[in-house]
Amino acid sequence: MRDRVEDPSGLVLRRWTAADAPVVLAAFADPLMREQTNEPVDCAGAAERWITVRRDRWTADSAYSFAVVDGGDRVLGQMAVGPVDRRHGAGWVSYWTTAAARGQGVASRACRALARWAFTDAELFRLELGHRVDNLASCRVARAAGFPVEGQQRLKLAYDGVRYDVELHARLVTDPEPHVTG
Repeated sequence: MRDRVEDPSGLVLRRWTAADAPVVLAAFADPLMREQTNEPVDCAGAAERWITVRRDRWTADSAYSFAVVDGGDRVLGQMAVGPVDRRHGAGWVSYWTTAAARGQGVASRACRALARWAFTDAELFRLELGHRVDNLASCRVARAAGFPVEGQQRLKLAYDGVRYDVELHARLVTDPEPHVTG
């Protein structure tokens, strides 16, 4: 199974390395990112543990996390699929981008590349993802990556005492590759 994917747009998805810890720490210092992890990533040791967990899950064949980098190996974000359900050939997609990379189509392009990898290399049939209904940017990423809306989960997530609905999206290996404009 490839651990490096080169996208025609110039993005590269590669496995996280220990050398990425400072970038992970900086990414999670962004207030928008603090909700993207169950445990705080607020020091170098926490960033190193975050990377180690992702590497261990890859080894266990339970989840796959990629650093999204530009041609110069500058980390722009993360794409992941997991947990993986081998019995049903399904996986849960998640993603984030650094503040500097937002609004440039990085997440959409990387998500399309991740889906191609998941269907070919990981041999999955179905990919699912979800986002808070008020997260319009994440919805645009999902749609641009070929993940149509399938439904809504009422009041699934809670942040700071407020509950949010989650919109569900999915893409099947049998779905056509999304049309990219521009």
